[in-house]
Amino acid sequence: MTELILKLIGDALKRLGIEPPEIEVEVPKDPALGDLSTPVAMSLAKTLKKPPRKIAEEIVANLSEAEKYFAKVEIAGAGFINFTLKPEFIYENLKELLSEREKILRKDVGQGKRILIEFVSANPTGPLHLGHGRGAAVGAALSNLLSSAGFNVVKEFYVNDAGKQVMLLGKSVFARYQNLMGLEYPFPEEGYRGGYVEDIAKNIASEFGDKYKGADLSQALEFFRDYSCDKMLSLIKEDLEAFGVTFDSWQSERELYEKGVVKDTIEYLKSKGFAYEKEGALWFNSERFGDEKDRVLIKSDGEYTYFAPDIAYHKKKVDAGYYELINIWGADHHGYIPRMKAALEALGYDKEHLKVLLVQIVSLLRGGKPVQMSKRAGEFVTLKEVMEEVGADTTRFIFLTRRPDSHLEFDLEVAKAQSAENPVFYIQYAFARIGSLFRHAVMERGLDVGFAVNADLNLLREPEELTLIKKILLYPMVFASAVKAREPHRITYYLQELSGLFHPYYNKHRIVLDDMELTEARLALMDAIALVLKEGLSILGITAPARM
Repeated sequence: MTELILKLIGDALKRLGIEPPEIEVEVPKDPALGDLSTPVAMSLAKTLKKPPRKIAEEIVANLSEAEKYFAKVEIAGAGFINFTLKPEFIYENLKELLSEREKILRKDVGQGKRILIEFVSANPTGPLHLGHGRGAAVGAALSNLLSSAGFNVVKEFYVNDAGKQVMLLGKSVFARYQNLMGLEYPFPEEGYRGGYVEDIAKNIASEFGDKYKGADLSQALEFFRDYSCDKMLSLIKEDLEAFGVTFDSWQSERELYEKGVVKDTIEYLKSKGFAYEKEGALWFNSERFGDEKDRVLIKSDGEYTYFAPDIAYHKKKVDAGYYELINIWGADHHGYIPRMKAALEALGYDKEHLKVLLVQIVSLLRGGKPVQMSKRAGEFVTLKEVMEEVGADTTRFIFLTRRPDSHLEFDLEVAKAQSAENPVFYIQYAFARIGSLFRHAVMERGLDVGFAVNADLNLLREPEELTLIKKILLYPMVFASAVKAREPHRITYYLQELSGLFHPYYNKHRIVLDDMELTEARLALMDAIALVLKEGLSILGITAPARM
């Protein structure tokens, strides 16, 4: 539907001798204003130096065959052009959807362009918390969305296995191990205190006995760091797989050092004149590329800053030839964006092809009250604990009910409710209800499963039926806008709205009737709803259950 409007307006503007701009099509908030609307006249007002309503009148006057598709084309407000679709045009589009199915729902805008999405990338120093889970849900859904749109997506987890934090984990486990061996040993002041640290120490004691009892920390630290890091990474992978999230690549930070990528990147920046020495330190001239100030790469004591391997990591991405780089970071990394864009520009990459999505914190509630801290993690409730209580599907969906950069409250009691309060239950229940209808129609009434394409859709005359059809046909527009904005939560909103229309209709109208023609028409409508629900849920990475 939207493509038709875009074509008609584009053709009208060309007849007027106007080069068509990017034309926006939206759904009016008030249904009385029509089914679709465009503010194109207002966007042209400044260029054409005309009142928007005058431009709108000229566009409408030059629309060809408008009467074929629209019951009404009206100008409203400052210059909106509103379109009310003809029922017969709606039926025709629904029949096409039932025939072509996924071909209609998806549009190949990616054409095989390669995109690297890096997300989660949690330090392997503890279990995944809810913030990591939200980032995982967003990253996986975005990957599914862009893959469905024809992009060649690679999902990557950047393993922060170098630096002070993993060393601190090793020291923490070493201290607990010595305690298990019966020795008094001071615990690091800033060490990791969760129960998982003692679990790792017990694993080492079980596997190696007293081999490291009383060992010198400087001699044993590398082993304890590597063992602890590998163990935590293994647990992180297990939790992510249980969450339905997998990765194509796991990039080690330590490997960037070992293979000389960090050193080579520093030399590259020096050779281009983008790095200089001052006060015994090496600086990146990031202010030259739009950052607020220059940044240190190597401190005066010879130690690399966190920024140095991050640039090396992104140079590796750039060298791999990706069309677009998407990073999903915690909201506390907001200030890091300008310096990373500066680094990419210095590396010869179009910084506009880097998109950073920020993920805000999640507040966990139970019946509206904050949940106490986890016993296993020590400082936070883990993703695994929440999944075990409410399920992976519900957890993922709730993470996707808000924009990632907005604060999210996750109420465990609401998540477990089997009612309209629980949004994912409401959507999955809609799909399961339709499945039940089909089983009844085919098994008990003997209907041919291929009835949908041949059904007389003109019999769908109830106001609720027309509203449902219009909502179904809007899915391609929602999909395209979600792809363009890189915002999978738009699919979540849409599925909630579609389910909100379906359940009242289902409760009010019988679907399987004595009137066989009307039954087939209504089942065809149910088929289309189920098709769109399943498509949307698959993008979010959530199951579409046949029974509930």
